[in-house]
Amino acid sequence: MNSLQIALRVLKVDRRTRTSAILTAIGVAVATGLVLLLATLPFATQNREQRALWQGEQFYSRGSDGPVNLLYNASRDYFDGKQIVRVDIALAPGVTPGSVQLPPGVPQLPGPGETVVSPALGRLLQANPAAQLGDRFGKPVGALGEAGLRFPEQLVALTGHTPDAMPQNADKIAGFPSGKASPDALLMLLSWVGIIVLLVPSLVLVASSARLTAARRERRLAAIRLAGATPGQVTNMVAAETTLSAGIGALLGLLISPALHGLASFVPWAGGTWLAADFALPVGLTVFIVVAIPVLVVLAGVLGLRRVLKNPLFATGGHTKKPLRWWRLLALPAAGVFFLVAVATAKDYGGIGFVMAGLFLLVGSAAIVGPWVTSAVGGTFVRIWRRPSALLAGRRLRDDPKGAYRASAGIVLAVFAGSMALTLLPTFESMAGGGRSYADSVLYVDTDDQHAGPIVEQANAALQKYGQQEKAVAVGEVYLVKGTAPNRYGHRALVMTCADAVKLTRYGLTPENCTGGPAVIGDTAIDLAQYKFAAAWDGPAVAAKSGTRVEAVPPRDPDLSDTLIVDPAAVPAGVTPTDYTVVAPTTDANREIVRTALAGPAAGASIGSRDQYLYNQQTELGDLRRVTVIGLIAAGVLAGCSAAVATAGSVMDRRRTFGALMAAGTPVRVLARALRMEAALPALVATIGAGIVGVLVGVGLYSMVDERGIVLSPWLLAPVVLGVGVALLGASVCTPALKRVQAEPLADE
Repeated sequence: MNSLQIALRVLKVDRRTRTSAILTAIGVAVATGLVLLLATLPFATQNREQRALWQGEQFYSRGSDGPVNLLYNASRDYFDGKQIVRVDIALAPGVTPGSVQLPPGVPQLPGPGETVVSPALGRLLQANPAAQLGDRFGKPVGALGEAGLRFPEQLVALTGHTPDAMPQNADKIAGFPSGKASPDALLMLLSWVGIIVLLVPSLVLVASSARLTAARRERRLAAIRLAGATPGQVTNMVAAETTLSAGIGALLGLLISPALHGLASFVPWAGGTWLAADFALPVGLTVFIVVAIPVLVVLAGVLGLRRVLKNPLFATGGHTKKPLRWWRLLALPAAGVFFLVAVATAKDYGGIGFVMAGLFLLVGSAAIVGPWVTSAVGGTFVRIWRRPSALLAGRRLRDDPKGAYRASAGIVLAVFAGSMALTLLPTFESMAGGGRSYADSVLYVDTDDQHAGPIVEQANAALQKYGQQEKAVAVGEVYLVKGTAPNRYGHRALVMTCADAVKLTRYGLTPENCTGGPAVIGDTAIDLAQYKFAAAWDGPAVAAKSGTRVEAVPPRDPDLSDTLIVDPAAVPAGVTPTDYTVVAPTTDANREIVRTALAGPAAGASIGSRDQYLYNQQTELGDLRRVTVIGLIAAGVLAGCSAAVATAGSVMDRRRTFGALMAAGTPVRVLARALRMEAALPALVATIGAGIVGVLVGVGLYSMVDERGIVLSPWLLAPVVLGVGVALLGASVCTPALKRVQAEPLADE
């Protein structure tokens, strides 16, 4: 009879071994499915960006050596808080539409005054008045297919123009942008963190499942070893038994991965959901993951046979376990130093791989430090016990700290991940803000001196046609400088009347600041005798007009720059701005109408506002919150399952001991209390430590992004509270397990 036949025979006749194998297979399936999902996320972002490459977000023109067929401009528009990707094109003179290759999903090139829109944008055009949205783009003549959209609900408009109507900074290119897209760097980082943080609890669940029958299997293998089996035969038996359950689990994980991908496609990222086809993992990587996880499980099972192979008598009888050494505590600071060095050198050497390695070492160090902490807690119980349950729990923690810690390992990782995430999130939220100098309700378009006048005239004409009272104004840009070019320093200044500055900017000006004649207004009063006016930073400089007053008005928003306000009458002769911003005030009721009035003459130039400036920040923060909640739930569920299985395995491992204690008259409630104490109290100590380490790691990761201080939130306590709750929940299985032992004859062993 070969090893596989023996394994099948054992599974057939031993119900507990069969239960352990089923739970092991489920754990391997969960681990495989999670790794397959997390590993495919970078490829999914790359696939969606590849479809949207023609939209120009990753396109930077460097000039074209080939023929110029297209005038191309990509920008972002907004409607009711939603982002619209706008691509404006015009055929170069003498070029026919057939000369331009269309990207996948684009059915045709729109002519002047025409537009091809995505289905979601088409529905918005039909549901809203043309003055609010439709007049921005022209007449819809076609619909974009999914092959040309980043995500199904994306709002995209491909709008045609004549060459003279295109923005002045339009790119002259041979065809639509193409090439190879890059994956989302943030989601790639999060996927690696997720693999590290979620894979370990999954493998702990596998190990806990395998330990359900550890004592019985050790005795069985020792008996076979004493009967004359060679170490190789025993190893093959265990390898066959483990390979059977782990292999089935890996195949099951592969089978459920499409369902996980389908669920993941509904989770928004970067403004939208996913296509099912996005989650395509290369075949080679898929095979590697499906093979590697069972191999790790089998290897762990084989390495656990050392004691049986070396001396089967100790396995069948008893043995004295060596006490844990204090040097285990050095693993955590050593991993911390490696992580700190990796973070400190990441910017200079681009060593994100070393940072992930340091994170992995920190996670792994918990498996070394955790048992020592468990043993120390057990020693405390033994010294200060007042109840029999405390003494029983303490002796268990002292005698088998590694086995006792196993129930807490998944919880420790969940708390670590939660504390790290909740350290970073409030800090990222505190960074949100900023924007231009204009008020939150103001819309603006950057242009030059040649186009500013026509844009203002056409926009005001459209506003009048739509029955609006607001007027657009052109705000020039000059500089107040010291020194000679190129070694100059000074201030940027907006050329606008004081009355317009009161209404349009965030500088906190009041009508009282506008009395007394033309002025230069800033957050501090500058000495005009030391500054000169210039239309460009390195252009000719002209002294200020005599009699120009200076007024200091501290800005009301701390994120404002030191940009000055200069009355047009204070600009000296010979200084003519070349850069302009067309600015228009809005209200909540007419904001979309004003945007539409600006969109026509702007011809694809980006129309900005503070709300839109914050759009990407809020989108990223929403993504991070969503990923954090999903990750914490997944880690908590895995940790709870592993704790419950480990606690049940602890009871099964000591079935003879508990049966003897019950036979001697020990109440089940005393044994149950001891089991709850040995499961929950070490978890409490370990989770507090994991929470502190998670906060420190979050600070280290944040230092790679920004050097400002971290923001600590009371929500940092949530993972610790959750960890303790999960530990108590896992420990709650001890009473049913003990009653199961009580119901079975002790002679079955």
